[in-house]
Amino acid sequence: MIPRRLIPLLAFVALAWLLLHVRPPQLLVTLGPQQSVVTRNVLAGMHTRFVEEAEAWKIKRGLEMVREMGAPWIVEFFPWAYYEKAKGQRDFSGADRIVDHANRQGLTVIARLGFVPEWARPPDSTFTHLDPPHYDDFANFAAAFASHFKGRVSHFIIWNEPNLQNEWGMRRVDPAAYVEMLRAVYPAIKQANPDAIVLAGALAPTTERNRDVALSDLAYLEEMYATLADLQTPTSNLPWDALAVHSYGTTMPPEEPPAPEKINFRRVELLRATMLVHGDDAPIYITEAGWNDDVNWVNGVTPAQRIDYTIRALDYARVHWPWVRCVAFWVFKLPAPARGYRDHFTFVTPSLEPLPIYEEVQRALVP
Repeated sequence: MIPRRLIPLLAFVALAWLLLHVRPPQLLVTLGPQQSVVTRNVLAGMHTRFVEEAEAWKIKRGLEMVREMGAPWIVEFFPWAYYEKAKGQRDFSGADRIVDHANRQGLTVIARLGFVPEWARPPDSTFTHLDPPHYDDFANFAAAFASHFKGRVSHFIIWNEPNLQNEWGMRRVDPAAYVEMLRAVYPAIKQANPDAIVLAGALAPTTERNRDVALSDLAYLEEMYATLADLQTPTSNLPWDALAVHSYGTTMPPEEPPAPEKINFRRVELLRATMLVHGDDAPIYITEAGWNDDVNWVNGVTPAQRIDYTIRALDYARVHWPWVRCVAFWVFKLPAPARGYRDHFTFVTPSLEPLPIYEEVQRALVP
């Protein structure tokens, strides 16, 4: 007979065992039927961050919501460090899940590549630090990624905001070094998939001129062309097929005229002018854009203004910018609340509840 005083202890042990060993069945998440996007504006896109989403059903439902919103494009981050944790040992299964759900929803994926694994950077360096000796390693990864996703992903952004020191390994920004990286990565991707569209830049809009902090996107692009001129690279042989840019409106309406000292939505026109001066008529993809509705933030607008400006920006781009292929807004959702101004860039909550801006943009886009 079990002593009475031991019965509560044994019950606790039994309950603990059940909690550890008896788990509910995993929710089966299938791709579902092939869909297509119905929209009034083929430029509309969302910058998604499903790479950080652990729950498969949220990836599927989130991408359904992007389609239902009327946005044909998504920009998604595919970090090198996630998929090649040891040199030459690659596993793209996590990326497959996102891409396959996006394709099934009829969305066009722009894959942003970056984020250096530990084995490819110096000790105690940041994940945005990539030295020239490892450019070929990054090129090999990018080529493997392009080959694996041939027929499913055709657009690739090489790096992100290299004109900011924190995105360039906490180092002095260096347009010539970025061009050198592009010259290694571009041919590798094109060999793996000749139909690939390789995007350079993803330049951050800034007026800063201190290279230890940041370099103006306008000056940075000029120096990219100057580097290629020094290498006697003709315009017909640039190491990119298109330019990715970031175009935030800050507190200004989307129609506000551009100027070098302003950060506003139409700043992209100044970058376009720089391209044309150098004989580069490649298209532009706006891979981050938008307004923030945290009224307590210095660059915030009201929620009503954010909705109005977002819809007007899409209309402006469609009417005035035939050289733009996509306007992807930052950011569809965050994996968890940031509890700060970053939350006010989102279109849905982390649990996929639509915010008013989602519903109003959907109303504007979907016939």
